[in-house]
Amino acid sequence: MRALAPLDRGLALLLAGLAGYVDSLGFLQLGGVFVSFMSGNSTRLAANLASGHWLAVGHLAAILAVFVLGSFLGALIAGGEGARSRSRVLFFEGLLLACAALAAAFGLTSLAILLMVAAMGAENSVFLRNGEVGVSLTYMTGALVKLGQALAAAATGRDRTTYRPYLALWAGLTAGAVLGALTYQWLGLAALWPAAGLALMLSVIARFSRAA
Repeated sequence: MRALAPLDRGLALLLAGLAGYVDSLGFLQLGGVFVSFMSGNSTRLAANLASGHWLAVGHLAAILAVFVLGSFLGALIAGGEGARSRSRVLFFEGLLLACAALAAAFGLTSLAILLMVAAMGAENSVFLRNGEVGVSLTYMTGALVKLGQALAAAATGRDRTTYRPYLALWAGLTAGAVLGALTYQWLGLAALWPAAGLALMLSVIARFSRAA
């Protein structure tokens, strides 16, 4: 986050909010399984594996595999770094979310969930740096670790402002999750339509915000 330009920081905050929003929808629909937080799903898979709940193991394994597939496709579509790369990934994410909303509208809930998972995997390729994730957008463990380290720096007088971007990123995801939970109560998975619209709008903004 610290290395990003101000406009890119704003984009990162919006995308963290979008990830929180979509994850909240999936969590409520699935009754406690995530569509973006794969550490939690991995722990659930291990617990179900140990207790012999094979159906749950199969479902969680499918989610993990599709998340990796989404990340793979996102990186391929990005094809590098810069405005055009980010725009392509965001368009792909928006398309996946729109297809998920459409699948849900036709009662294909399992397909909608898998498309949501793929979209969250792809989102992590928006900010690539040397071919790897530059900013974690769909999970906050790394950001919270950096927040703690930055607070230590502030407490010792080395840098009193470094913590702010990481706190803002966490707050963005949390606010998005709250909004997702509230919207789910009203619309169910039809709440995916605004998420798809936001991703597609950000794709256009990212494409024309600067030269590639």
